[in-house]
Amino acid sequence: MLDQKKLDSLLAGCRFWEKVQCFETVDSTNLIVKGWARQGAEEGRCAVAEAQTAGRGRRGRSWISPPGENLYFSILLRPQAEASHVAMITLLMAIAVTQGVRELHLDAKIKWPNDVVVNGKKICGILTEMYQSVAGSFFLVIGTGINVNQKEFPEEVKKTAGSLALELGADVDREVLLASVLRHFLDCYDSFLETMDLSGQKELYESFLVNKGRVVEVLDPKGEWQGTAIGIEKTGELLVRRKDGSVEAVYAGEVSVRGIYGYV
Repeated sequence: MLDQKKLDSLLAGCRFWEKVQCFETVDSTNLIVKGWARQGAEEGRCAVAEAQTAGRGRRGRSWISPPGENLYFSILLRPQAEASHVAMITLLMAIAVTQGVRELHLDAKIKWPNDVVVNGKKICGILTEMYQSVAGSFFLVIGTGINVNQKEFPEEVKKTAGSLALELGADVDREVLLASVLRHFLDCYDSFLETMDLSGQKELYESFLVNKGRVVEVLDPKGEWQGTAIGIEKTGELLVRRKDGSVEAVYAGEVSVRGIYGYV
């Protein structure tokens, strides 16, 4: 079981994470935090669980959540921002997870927009959900799943999924990792709120971008095409140079991107 006292101690003095609550088994940490928000909870609340019975990833996919091995957590945000800024905030969590994992001396990278990978294997997924309040304002719930100490994976995800323990050859302290990720996220979030874009994190994000300089396949409903990823806009879109030299901004909500030789 995650150690609540240890986590509280690791986050002591951090203005944002005063109420991080550990659970044993929940249906979904996103649903827990959504319930808190509906009851008027302030931003900065965080729910972390040992296991989820109904964890979800992007595009409605289920997220495999075995007990006692990984990190499954969700945070509540109430940014004074436009709804169009939501996608950018998701990228902040990808940066924070990457920074936390790199402190373990693993070469973590980001597969645009927000999958965190180590040695080509996905070790983290992030799902952001936006909800409108009765008053017209909105709140965000960012759910994050990190494969920390899991050693075995179902056959259908074996080729693309990995874990920190498998890469390190040793188990990882989950409380230390979570505290690190939350602190890094707060730094990114504070910077974002100053500019309402990713200008403060663009260079850092691009240094982590595994797609950068690689040929990618853009799975656009209007027609698939290939180009070379060169970076991101300060608003989070992936910049891809076509074969004719023109550069196109690719939006995460509209298309998918994959490497031509596999997952990344």
